[in-house]
Amino acid sequence: MHQFTVEPLFGTTNWSLGGYNIAFTNSALWMVLALLALWVFMIGGMRKQLVPGRWQAAVEGLTGFVDNMLASNVGKEGRRFVPLVFTLFSFILMANLLGLLPIGIFRPLAPGLHPFASTSHFTLTGVLALLSFGTVLVVGFARHGFHFFSLFVPHGTPWWLMWLIPPVEFFSFMVRPFSLALRLFVAMTAGHILLEVLAGFVVQSGSSGLLWGTIVGLPTFLLMIGISALELLVCVIQAYVFALLTSLYLNDAVNLH
Repeated sequence: MHQFTVEPLFGTTNWSLGGYNIAFTNSALWMVLALLALWVFMIGGMRKQLVPGRWQAAVEGLTGFVDNMLASNVGKEGRRFVPLVFTLFSFILMANLLGLLPIGIFRPLAPGLHPFASTSHFTLTGVLALLSFGTVLVVGFARHGFHFFSLFVPHGTPWWLMWLIPPVEFFSFMVRPFSLALRLFVAMTAGHILLEVLAGFVVQSGSSGLLWGTIVGLPTFLLMIGISALELLVCVIQAYVFALLTSLYLNDAVNLH
């Protein structure tokens, strides 16, 4: 589980503010790297050429993808939320992908140099989920006032179920940020643990001789290649699911009936 350990960097162990430790950790470092990578990606694709190159086309395709998702789920007013959803989607995607960089093979030469999946920590995914959930609350009450509570009484609910449906809907609504954060956290943690376990099998079987290296190591290595490809797909899917659910929750706040 070493790959999930949060450690202070650059001699900041004893940094504190108001009795709280504010050390700059490896988790913070990889979040900054994700932001820098995203910034470089966006700057490189904002040239506004009449005939877009590959980089510009990639940026325009990504922003257009988020814009179309909000337009289909929220409607015309969904465009005002494109910056928020695009930021969440892009940051999660970049952080997920950086956590899979194969630079951990240089760990014996440079201790501490290994990728860190910041999205594998519930603290980060929880903050992102609370940001999404808080936006829904602000938009809902700003547009509808106390009528926003009618969200917990679906249209067509029979009167004899009024004692049951609102509490169930309220509980479902309040669980949303937890489910958003937990889904991303569990998917990334489980994927990295599986890759670590398979890598351990490959290394141990390789040091056990030619026979065990062939019987156990080779099939495990091939399986690890497939799991690595699957984990890349999971990185994209989890970022998409987070953005999609955020857009659906925004639809409840904007288009309340």
